[in-house]
Amino acid sequence: MHDTTWFEINGKPSVFIASSEFIDAAAAQAEALGFPEVRRIFVPHPIQDATDDEMRAKADAIVDRVIEALVD
Repeated sequence: MHDTTWFEINGKPSVFIASSEFIDAAAAQAEALGFPEVRRIFVPHPIQDATDDEMRAKADAIVDRVIEALVD
């Protein structure tokens, strides 16, 4: 979240991506950093034990949303 906020403050469009386990934590962190509107996208949890194919599927499922967020 810190990196995403830094990039945004410096005019570089960015999107925070994490697993759904961190939805509440991401909102709290964004608020604490003074950037509650930071763009964020979540993939289904867990990711720690996901196979490469499962991770590709998670990425494929959100790629259009990431692109939309970056060009919006």
